[in-house]
Amino acid sequence: MRHMVIAIVLLATAVAAGQEWEGDLFDEGGELHGMVGVGFDSKYIWRGFDFYDDRSTLNLMADLNLFESGFGASAVGHYPDPGGDTWEDYERWDFALYYQNGMFPGEAYATNYRVGWMYYNFPSLEPEQYDLQEGHAVFSWPNIMPIKGLQPSYAIIKLWPSKGGSLIEGRRPSTNVSAWLHILMLDYGFTVPGIAPDTNQLVVLHAELVYNDGFSPRGDNVDHDFSHTVVGASTDFMLLPNLALTPAIYYQFTLNDSISPWDKDDEWWTSLNLKYSF
Repeated sequence: MRHMVIAIVLLATAVAAGQEWEGDLFDEGGELHGMVGVGFDSKYIWRGFDFYDDRSTLNLMADLNLFESGFGASAVGHYPDPGGDTWEDYERWDFALYYQNGMFPGEAYATNYRVGWMYYNFPSLEPEQYDLQEGHAVFSWPNIMPIKGLQPSYAIIKLWPSKGGSLIEGRRPSTNVSAWLHILMLDYGFTVPGIAPDTNQLVVLHAELVYNDGFSPRGDNVDHDFSHTVVGASTDFMLLPNLALTPAIYYQFTLNDSISPWDKDDEWWTSLNLKYSF
């Protein structure tokens, strides 16, 4: 089951990084199952952008797999630290519908995939003026590499404004909030001795390279180029059979300053998620 989770949970999530895709491939049977959780990010980096200007975020998460049919729905809420100003008005909720499955099981070219639609909503702002939509397809190949636990993945993402607006500080509408992203990812999962006797701890190393085809949530002029790369590591501590605490750390190398025109800095951040699966 852990290998199936690695195969379909791509980021990070946090990220990242593109990566707020939750769930796993379905097993035999037809039970309704899902996940609820709460998380903390020391900084919210989204699609390569420091979305809340170095502020930390509290995240609420829920994911429901519809009777293990491959269809599912999820919701994630992001609450930024206001930092003494009005950033609380930019609370964001991400709603998703998706289908995920696998092809060619047992083969070297076995492929896991997910197709989905997401709606990014700012409930405290003018309805739909700042909202964004996304369609995505994610593919991963768990058996294609000769090294056990090493898995490449690819995501193609199309983003567009819900009503022609930009997302931050009321900037004017721009075609730059409608564009494509391409993400190449590589994950490596391995086990180390656990804290408790006779247990193993799964560690997942993550790397990604992102080509930004002109997208900016703020409507800035972003180059059509490789924009950034991310490396990170995470692990799960099973507090109870269905309750996991997941710390993670990530570092983003900014390859193109157009996604960070003010500080032009690389970014690093940590996250801590507590998730209950049922």
